[in-house]
Amino acid sequence: MPEQYAIEMRGITKRFGTKVLANDNINLNLRQGEILSLLGENGSGKTTLMNMLSGIYAPDAGQILVDGKPVSITSPEDAKRLGIGMVHQHFKLVDVFSAADNIWMGREKSGFGLNRRRYDEIEAMAKKFGFDIDPRKKVCNMAVSEKQTLEIIKVLYYGAKIIILDEPTAVLTVQEIEKLFAVLRRMKQEGHSIIIITHKLNEVMDISDRVAILRKGQYITTVNTADTNEQELTEWMVGRKIDLNIARPVVEKTRPLLEIRDLTIKNDEGATAIDKVNFYIRGGEILGVAGIAGCGQKELCEAIAGLRPIQSGLMIHKGDNIVGLPPKAILEKGISMSFIPEDRLGMGLAPSLSITDNMILKNYADAKGLFVDRKTGRADAQRIIEELEVVTPSTETPVRRLSGGNVQKVLLGREIKAGPNVIVTAYPVRGLDINSSYAIYDILNQQKQDGVGILFVGEDLDVMLALCDKIMVLCHGKVMGVVHAHKTTKEELGLMMTGALDLTDKYEDKPAGIARDTNITQEQLKAAQEEGEN
Repeated sequence: MPEQYAIEMRGITKRFGTKVLANDNINLNLRQGEILSLLGENGSGKTTLMNMLSGIYAPDAGQILVDGKPVSITSPEDAKRLGIGMVHQHFKLVDVFSAADNIWMGREKSGFGLNRRRYDEIEAMAKKFGFDIDPRKKVCNMAVSEKQTLEIIKVLYYGAKIIILDEPTAVLTVQEIEKLFAVLRRMKQEGHSIIIITHKLNEVMDISDRVAILRKGQYITTVNTADTNEQELTEWMVGRKIDLNIARPVVEKTRPLLEIRDLTIKNDEGATAIDKVNFYIRGGEILGVAGIAGCGQKELCEAIAGLRPIQSGLMIHKGDNIVGLPPKAILEKGISMSFIPEDRLGMGLAPSLSITDNMILKNYADAKGLFVDRKTGRADAQRIIEELEVVTPSTETPVRRLSGGNVQKVLLGREIKAGPNVIVTAYPVRGLDINSSYAIYDILNQQKQDGVGILFVGEDLDVMLALCDKIMVLCHGKVMGVVHAHKTTKEELGLMMTGALDLTDKYEDKPAGIARDTNITQEQLKAAQEEGEN
């Protein structure tokens, strides 16, 4: 008798227009009470496939079976009735509502009046699986891990037995990931079937029972996790061998290029995002910045790049304070800075413009005459396409039509072409597949070897420990310490990220050299500090 699956997808095909074949005759199955990891490069069709299972898209061809019976899933409501729930990478929550309201607003004829029974039901559901959540707490006051907990409870509350998680650990600390995995194992014991979309191979090996691999919209294979390894999974994903070791070349350090002293920055709501932070960026070194999402990383990067006002403090280059100077004046002082923001299509590139036009954006104001030099821009675009192996039909393709990894390569290529001596980059490999991620690491390491100082804001602690020379940890806008990557552990970093461990007194590498040559007087420094206090 053939095995009956919780979910079976047979010959699933999905097209977008006439040119994009997202899923090509895919067969996939999920057993009762198992955790299945879904792997594949960017653009391999993972999320599209799961969106058909959760009712966001409808397949053009093929059949979906739930508990052995053919079903039609044409909307999220159909999926909900069949016990299928999806927790998306970008949460679908209303910030001004409480946890209870976010759960109950999807209930028919429920209204918004809270009562004790509603709180009890939610708390009982959370307690059953080991979650910790306050039903009365508003989403806008929640940490990222709490929002994810709420999303999971929401699908469980409506009776989901099949749960899909899209990149569930992207912005969690080590401790939060361990807690989430413990909950998922408990859900598995309760009979739930779980699909996890992720790029983190170490987590795949830790949590899953089986692994299914897609490549370029096609199904490759499904293997038992116990019978495979990270190297084999990578080869199936990419179609060739890849060295999984991240290089950390040894480079002779130069003197600090940029020193940050007592920097205080406010966020968009007027609250303090960065509180009297001190550090420096040295040439030939990658300084990592670790912290729970929302701890000031975004504001710090934008302030250094000159995109956000600084409340108080100093940014010192060659003895001069460059706070408040326009970019041209900073460039004239000898510091060329490139900023690679986390919102690559919102802040980094103009999505509707071609690769060529995005190359020109950086220096079109320098053109002589009335016309923009598109010939040089096209040559620069072609050079980046060839050197970074950008997959695109041509230099005139709008960047919004490129995959995430190729968009990031275009952005990184343009910024490096400017010849910076300082690079500030935020989450440069977020959402990228392993092949694209390693290409980005290689680019950053080459810049490091060329003497560039790099500020690397990341979220994968394994990557940061392998790639960075030093790691600065932020917690609620304050520095918990700057540690050498080869002398620390993920667990230690996780404790610092939550504020449970403060190593600020053990900072081994203070920039005494730059302080001797600075033109900033002690009176000026004291005045900047007092301004921040006021």
